[in-house]
Amino acid sequence: MASANDRLSDLAIGHQIYLQRYGGGVARKIIALLNRVDADLYRQLTEALERLPREAFTVQRLDQLLVSVQRLNADVYRDAGEELDRALMELAGYEASWQHRAIQSALPAAVAEKLSLNTVTASQAHAAAMARPFQGKLLREALTGIEQARAYRIRDTIRMGFIEGLTIDQMVRRLRGTRALGYADGLMEVDRRGAEALVRTAVNHTANYARQAMFEANADLISEWEFVATLDGRTTLTCASLSGKTFKLGTGPQPPRHWGCRSTAVPVLKSAWEALGLSKSEIDPGTQASMDGQVAGDISYGQWLKSKPAAFQDEVLGPERGKLFRDGGLNVDRFTDQRGKVYTLDELRKRDADAFEKAGMLAA
Repeated sequence: MASANDRLSDLAIGHQIYLQRYGGGVARKIIALLNRVDADLYRQLTEALERLPREAFTVQRLDQLLVSVQRLNADVYRDAGEELDRALMELAGYEASWQHRAIQSALPAAVAEKLSLNTVTASQAHAAAMARPFQGKLLREALTGIEQARAYRIRDTIRMGFIEGLTIDQMVRRLRGTRALGYADGLMEVDRRGAEALVRTAVNHTANYARQAMFEANADLISEWEFVATLDGRTTLTCASLSGKTFKLGTGPQPPRHWGCRSTAVPVLKSAWEALGLSKSEIDPGTQASMDGQVAGDISYGQWLKSKPAAFQDEVLGPERGKLFRDGGLNVDRFTDQRGKVYTLDELRKRDADAFEKAGMLAA
């Protein structure tokens, strides 16, 4: 009989897959917002450079001409920050609610009916995440850093262009890239990748601290949390070495551990009936066995996915890759991609409800 902690771990791994996909969807919205402004930015940049004859070039004059371009750049990153903050506020509330349902569903019915789990509001979960830095910076600081890096990249590229004798078109193309390659060959692609990594990391950061707030609100039931990494070809040594280790609430190396980190935290339920406020005599032997307090056994992502139904494997990998995974002997790291299918929060709720049903634990 699977223990409550085993069931929680199983639910959490499936949930993390959908969170990664949701993060990809938010990242695409933010990148689309930045891209919509690019045409106007390059137009302003071209007009500014046309007002600066080559023989009159100085760094001071160039910086004066670029003021409107830098202002537009700052404005779009401010808008992107506001859009991201709205998404993270909604996610924080959803994650706290999901953790509540997951814990309640994983508990044996005889235990669940005797316990009342505390809840955490969206604002509480969001505040917990925003108050803590990731990669040494608060979210707003990280966004400002990317905006400033892009501003410096524009300025420095134009300065070097004048020194090298490039035309205005050549300077702008160096920044923007070429249409034939989808503008991926321009220097500004670095900033798009940076923004995408920040958004994905911010989603995992927000989800983690929302769940940690939920754990701490129910410290009478939850004794520790377990670090669980996605073990595939892209997992860092740091995350792989931490996977399966447990830490007291409020302590330990919290995910995300690095940009783009996909690791998650899983609650470890207590086993001592007295600690749960219950009498052991009230609980039948089968229920006692399912609440043994043992941490769920560490398992690789590929091993875990092999234990799932073919329909779930196809949902995660796609039908063709699912068949290759089952019948062709290919490992997950051969065809999994962090840029997965885009899920909205409404779709995420539906996907998670399905996961509960497949596990035999209906979500409320």
